[in-house]
Amino acid sequence: MKIDGNIVAVVTGGASGLGAATAAALAGAGARVTIFDMNEAVGAQTAEAIGADFAAVDVSAPESVAAALASVRDRCGALHVAVSCAGIGPAAKTVSRGEPHDPAMFARTIGVNLVGTFNLASQAAALMARNEPLDADGNRGVIVNTASVAAYEGQVGQVAYAASKGGVVGMTLPMARDLAPLGIRVCTIAPGLFLTPLLKGLPQEVRDSLGGQVPFPSRLGDPAEYASLVRHIVENSMLNGEVIRLDGAIRMAPR
Repeated sequence: MKIDGNIVAVVTGGASGLGAATAAALAGAGARVTIFDMNEAVGAQTAEAIGADFAAVDVSAPESVAAALASVRDRCGALHVAVSCAGIGPAAKTVSRGEPHDPAMFARTIGVNLVGTFNLASQAAALMARNEPLDADGNRGVIVNTASVAAYEGQVGQVAYAASKGGVVGMTLPMARDLAPLGIRVCTIAPGLFLTPLLKGLPQEVRDSLGGQVPFPSRLGDPAEYASLVRHIVENSMLNGEVIRLDGAIRMAPR
């Protein structure tokens, strides 16, 4: 699918980090982008800086996603690309100091990371299915989800986060198979250690230590590298039903 001024895209979690880099890359390629995010102030500022639109959206609430997508459809007439970058990552052990993991925290993590990804993907796919094919392959739309290497190597204290990202990995292939007759592709990116706002808040020596754990290149990933992969997935029709690790060959230790 060629990205140009006819392509309409939404990016959840687009106010900062991987989402902001992705929104900027798609907008820079000519797409009409709308950022979905809970942070209205930062989201609107980010959107204005790249020539995109903004909508305040809680991805864990299907009605919030539906309202925002309806607005995109009414304003732009279609939807072709949906990228899920919204996510949370609370840290808690299964049992800590004799107390069980807070079930509300676990449910919230699943609700945002897994259910939120499903909400966007399923509702976006219903809109994409109405599109006329955009190329000889019959592409009508592309969905890109975000998992994590924690889906495979969750660390101590990541039981909720790893479970949520493992769910995203698990639904990638069946969703791609479901949507194949409609000409809609689905891929997931599983990033390793990236310089997102969370890691930017750490001391430089800590960031250097984390980057040093990556075999090659021995540094933290740049969100622009994630965004570059999103663009390639959109443009390469043979990428479908795949989970792609973007991690510099790191395999996470227990701690």
